Amino acid sequence: MPYPHVLLSAAVSLDGYLDDTGPERLLLSSPADFDRVDEVRASVDAILVGAGTIRADNPRLLVNSAGRRAARVAEGRAEYPLKVTVSGSGDLDPAANFWHTGGEKLVYTTDAGAERATALLGDTADVVPLGPVLDWRALLAHLHDGRGVRRLMVEGGGTVHTQLLQQGLADELQLVLAPLLVGDPAAPRLFGPGAYQGGRLRLTGSRRIEDVVLMRYEPTAPGTGPLDTAADRHWLRTACELAALCPPSETAFSVGAVVVAADGTELARGHSREGGDPVMHAEEAALTKLDPADPRLPGATVYSSLEPCAHRASRPVPCAGLILAAGVRRVVTAWREPDTFVTAADGSGVLAAGGVEVVTVPEYAALAQLPNAHLPH
Repeated sequence: MPYPHVLLSAAVSLDGYLDDTGPERLLLSSPADFDRVDEVRASVDAILVGAGTIRADNPRLLVNSAGRRAARVAEGRAEYPLKVTVSGSGDLDPAANFWHTGGEKLVYTTDAGAERATALLGDTADVVPLGPVLDWRALLAHLHDGRGVRRLMVEGGGTVHTQLLQQGLADELQLVLAPLLVGDPAAPRLFGPGAYQGGRLRLTGSRRIEDVVLMRYEPTAPGTGPLDTAADRHWLRTACELAALCPPSETAFSVGAVVVAADGTELARGHSREGGDPVMHAEEAALTKLDPADPRLPGATVYSSLEPCAHRASRPVPCAGLILAAGVRRVVTAWREPDTFVTAADGSGVLAAGGVEVVTVPEYAALAQLPNAHLPH
C-alpha cells in the first residue's frame, strides 16, 4: 500500500532528552530554528502528534507565518495542514489548543476508543477507528488514500517516533541538537528501548542554526520480512532510476538493480545492457561485480525495478538463478514481468520456491515502466 513520506521532526538536548520535568516546556530550539520548523510545517500536507504530546505540551501546531499560509492558499491547498493525533483509548481533552486552532483535525484510535473520542470531541474532529489495536500501516494508508496526504510531518512524542522508526516507516529524521544537558532520568527521551532496524542511518545534511545544529538522516538498512520499509522504498526507487540509464532496445526490457547488505551498505548496482553488452541484465550486471564468496550476500537484499527473469535465451542462467546461486534470500521489485517477450514469466515463483522472500511494491510500477513505454504490452 502507498504511504505518505514520513518526516520525523524533533529537538533534543545533548544527552538525548525531549524535555525536562519542570512545569513549563523546555525550549530546545533557537528562534531561527522555530522559523525553520514553521517553514517545514507549511510544506507538508499533515502534522501528527501523539495524544501524550497534546496532554503534556498543549500545542497549537500552526503555520505561524501569514505569508506561508497565503502561499499555501495560492497553491490551492488549505491554509493549514491537516492536524492528526493518535490515541488508543480515545481519552482526549476537548479543551486543548489542538482542537480550537488551525484547520481540519483527525483522530486515529481503536474500535474501543472511537466511541469515547466521538463523545468527547463531537464534530470538532473526524474520528477514524483502526481496529482492535492501533496499526501504523493502516493509519498511513488511510492518510494517503483517504485524505490525500503525500507528506506527513511527525512532531512527537517519543513513543510515536520510536514506533515509526522501529517499524521501518520513517523516511526521514530531522533532528536538532541543542546545547543543553537535562540529566533527569524521569524526563522524556526521544527514542525508547526495543528492536530497531540494524545498520547506520545515512546523514544527508547538517547545518548550524544559531546555537543549535540541524541534522538530517534517512534509514538505509533493508527490511527483513514480507513488508516493505522506508529504506526498501528508497533503494527500489534508486533501482527504478537506474533503469533510465539503459541504452534503448526494442527486444528487451530496461531494468535497474541494486544489491544492499543487511546494514544498509550498497554492495553493487547495475542496469540492462551496461558496458555495451547488448544482452546484459541488470541483476547480472550488479552481481558480477561482487565476489561470490562475499559473506554479506546471504543477508543482502536485491532491489530490481522488474521481477528477475526466470527464462532467457541469451545466457545459460536466468537472473532468478543467479540470485539463488549468490545465496541472497530477499528480493524487492516494483513490477511483475509482463508477457511481452516470455509468456507466463514467473521469476518471483522461482525465487520463492528457492526460499527467497519476494516483496513487490506496486506503487513504483509506473516509475519502473517509464523507460519501457515504447514496448508492447
